[in-house]
Amino acid sequence: MLVLVHEFGHFYSAKKFGIRVDEFGFGFPPKLFGIKKGETEYTFNLLPIGGFVKIFGENPDDLSAMPAHAGQTGENKVDPDEDRKFYNKPAWQQAIVLFAGVFMNFILAWILFSIGLMSGFPTSINSKIDPSIIKNVHTIVVSVIPKSPAENAGLKSGDKIVSIKSGNNQTTYISPEIIKSFIMAKQNTEVNIGYMRGENIEINYTDVFLSESSNGKSLGISMDQRGIAKLSFFSALYKGMGFSLYVLKTTTLGLYGLISDAVQGNGSFAGVAGPVGMVGMVGDAYQFGFVHLLSFAGRISISLAIINLLPFPALDGGRLFFLLIEKIKGSRMNQKFVNYANISGFAVLILLMLVVTYKDIAKLFY
Repeated sequence: MLVLVHEFGHFYSAKKFGIRVDEFGFGFPPKLFGIKKGETEYTFNLLPIGGFVKIFGENPDDLSAMPAHAGQTGENKVDPDEDRKFYNKPAWQQAIVLFAGVFMNFILAWILFSIGLMSGFPTSINSKIDPSIIKNVHTIVVSVIPKSPAENAGLKSGDKIVSIKSGNNQTTYISPEIIKSFIMAKQNTEVNIGYMRGENIEINYTDVFLSESSNGKSLGISMDQRGIAKLSFFSALYKGMGFSLYVLKTTTLGLYGLISDAVQGNGSFAGVAGPVGMVGMVGDAYQFGFVHLLSFAGRISISLAIINLLPFPALDGGRLFFLLIEKIKGSRMNQKFVNYANISGFAVLILLMLVVTYKDIAKLFY
């Protein structure tokens, strides 16, 4: 869905500028079937990993996109759609078509965040949203380390911790800091935790046998304090925009850190997930509720927007970069070089996806 929204941005803007769009593909080939509507064929393809838009004259090196010479006759006569080719449009129109996909991903994130705020948005008290509008705050289990004491006791992502007890010591005033202090201060290695799961208001109890490490006793969970932020329509739109910009900023900084570490030789795939890994992440997000899943989708949509703006061949950012060079030099770049760069860039992206997917699958077994 996120990729199709991105491609719809290219599709819609190209249509508005009178550029001919030959195909809008759902998924990637091989093609299953297609429906022709007007001049555009809407195809449904076998691999359900996004989509694509085939814009007429997008590659000026194609024979079909090369201007014919005046006076030619027969099959080589001047194409009546010559002025509808992408590369025959003004540079500013080309830039808008290339940028439109990224823009649509940001707009989608804004809409998803706003819907969440109107519906009752699960959010951290440490987020950009004003803490005063966050109600029903609980300490939430964000993640559980595999084979940890918490996992062995049955705790899962999304559980709300409401009490913790050890012997005669018990507290129902719960926060991540209090839980950590309670565990570190206790003498034995067993605690009883009260928690609520999903929409169930009944409190469940489980005994957790703590593990010992150099850093002290450990449950094996990460926690956060989260509540529900619910706003009116216009307030949700306003706050949703602010939250979208906040996520845009933090995601950009995170990606910068990832790339910076890779350049310095400290890169790691530990924090990177591909299509297979995303399935597990979606499942974890859904355990917090459907509205939280909307938030997760909004964050991924912004991530797609940022990644596509990188000045890397085959991405929208790379093509915008080439367009900027052409504008500065006043002439088109060597198309053989552009084609080679885009093909090479696409190959690198596919290789990266294969490596990340291999890592995702390996995590399922280890």
